[in-house]
Amino acid sequence: MHAIWRRFVPDATPLSARERLRSACGAMLGILATGALGALALGADTTLPLLIAPMGASAVLLFAVPASPLAQPWSIVGGNLVAATVGVSVAATVHDPVLGAGLAVGGAIVLMMALRCVHPPSGAVALTAVLGGPAIRDLGYGFVVWPVAANSLLLLTAALLFNNLTGRPYPHPGAAGVPDHRPADPTLAAGIGVTSGDLDAALKDFDHLLDIGRGDLEAILRQAQRRSYRRRSGAATCAAIMSRDVIAIAPQAPLTEALALLRRHRIKVLPVTDERAQVLGIVTQTDLLDKAAWDGRGPHLGLGRRLRLTAARGRAPHGCVEDIMTASVARLRPETPIGEVVLEMSRLGLHHLPVVGPDECLVGIVSQSDLVLALLAEAGGPRDDGLVPGPAGVASPA
Repeated sequence: MHAIWRRFVPDATPLSARERLRSACGAMLGILATGALGALALGADTTLPLLIAPMGASAVLLFAVPASPLAQPWSIVGGNLVAATVGVSVAATVHDPVLGAGLAVGGAIVLMMALRCVHPPSGAVALTAVLGGPAIRDLGYGFVVWPVAANSLLLLTAALLFNNLTGRPYPHPGAAGVPDHRPADPTLAAGIGVTSGDLDAALKDFDHLLDIGRGDLEAILRQAQRRSYRRRSGAATCAAIMSRDVIAIAPQAPLTEALALLRRHRIKVLPVTDERAQVLGIVTQTDLLDKAAWDGRGPHLGLGRRLRLTAARGRAPHGCVEDIMTASVARLRPETPIGEVVLEMSRLGLHHLPVVGPDECLVGIVSQSDLVLALLAEAGGPRDDGLVPGPAGVASPA
């Protein structure tokens, strides 16, 4: 019986009592506002319906699941207008109510999918146009304007105000279009081999309309991977693995000085810091190779880069480290778990990241080599099953 019950009852996303109350209050206020403003606009003696039943279903989506692709502004407005137009057209040409109901709902779905405005309550809008009785039928295409368009816009306005005021961004970020899935590293910011192309192909193979946006699905996958890395990397943090004896360089140092430091200390990256040791950026071997011109004197700024920097800054560059460094570099904290560091490096496509203290001053640097050694050490530690890794990864009794 339990297995049968599970087939009929879906697994619910864990929700706090606060979120449940927020959703209920939002739907209540949204319907009240829509009805009250409708009554104010039409007057007390109107014969037009103030509200139609499908708005109750729309309220569930807009306030309880505002992140759903089915609850976005174009979904409710476009879906309801399309369904109302189809429903009125069918009601005017097909006199059998049962046949008309089927044609109206089916036609509305076809157009909503084509126009990317699928909204489940719109099916009820199409049915209302066909089965709503003489009062609705007499409105003709006026039904599309009032009550459908008016109700939809009023309820949408209420959702925009309420959701954003209560901490739920709406429209949901990324809902307006398909995001650019080309991060610095081709993996889903996680470095475990799943690419954006893999996700797109899997969704295509699945071939079902999902009540979750592609961006949200990717974010959930990232969060699951982040938790997986945390679990597997234990409690190790940047403070335990970072290199503390860091060679840094000033932003006004010449490029030849940066090259000399990299060669002398046999390192690949130099944090760029000010006089207070606050991190301004990093400069790497790759920066010197790709952004500088070379001749017998060593690295220097080429004419093309000088012109681009002059146009961007409004002043001529000095041919120093500041002119080739990467300024928008992520900064780690000593308490950052190494699982987070793995994901951040993979997302940015970087091999080194600076570590800063509470005062934003440089305290260390973490490299991919540091991470590899830490993860290998963690993998070689005691196992939960009482075994220790043997040769070639074979477990043997401790």
